[in-house]
Amino acid sequence: MPPAKKRTRRYDSAKTRAAVLAQFAHVRQAVVALTPEQLDGPTRLGEWTVRDLAAHLTMVLASTARKLGEPEPARRELALLDWPLATATEAASIDEDTRAIDTADLPALFAETAARYEAALAGVSDERLVPTRFGAMTVGEFLVTRTVELVVHTDDLNAATGAGVPYDRQALAACTRLLADALAAKAPGGAVEVRIPPYAVVQCVEGPRHTRGTPPNVVETDPLTWIRLATGRAEWVTERDEARVGASGERADLKDLLPLMG
Repeated sequence: MPPAKKRTRRYDSAKTRAAVLAQFAHVRQAVVALTPEQLDGPTRLGEWTVRDLAAHLTMVLASTARKLGEPEPARRELALLDWPLATATEAASIDEDTRAIDTADLPALFAETAARYEAALAGVSDERLVPTRFGAMTVGEFLVTRTVELVVHTDDLNAATGAGVPYDRQALAACTRLLADALAAKAPGGAVEVRIPPYAVVQCVEGPRHTRGTPPNVVETDPLTWIRLATGRAEWVTERDEARVGASGERADLKDLLPLMG
């Protein structure tokens, strides 16, 4: 008998919406406190300065508000689990759009972005379709992708500035789970169990399927290490050798499957 098809994870709409706003508020508070020298400093994102990174963080919400003002697409074109792998295809246009944002008054930019986002989203159903760079998605699923963008770039901001921006628990959970599920979709199977406590456990990779007892192939790490691996901010071998990733079993090697996002 073939294995049962895995159900797509469902996300609580109210929690996701609150998480997006909470994480954006954390970032906003940190960015407006940065000095001009810090804003002009480098990041790990190629040529982007901290100011460029801050601009992109506003674009995460601004794009949602803008797209909700466009006509609703006729059909859904992109599934949630396909979004992480699709992101690399638009890196150049994302960079161009980010650099076009006026960052002369960052406090005003963040305030206006938050207000426009909340106004645009008020009363909008999760099932409404919204156009994105990668194809039409439901609003509910697109908001889950916003948690990924916000959490990943919060980590970039912390790495660049040492600001210690906190992570909203629900935003971190949604980000972790989506990237874990994307791995399982990229490499379907049951030979390896990937554990990212306290948020996610997935099985992936073709091979003998684990049914009971201790799995023979296990990968375990913390949420931020997993997110850095999944987005190319960290290298598998380095994280494993420095014990931030535990990997046991002959199949518990994910280096050829990572990163998931460009």
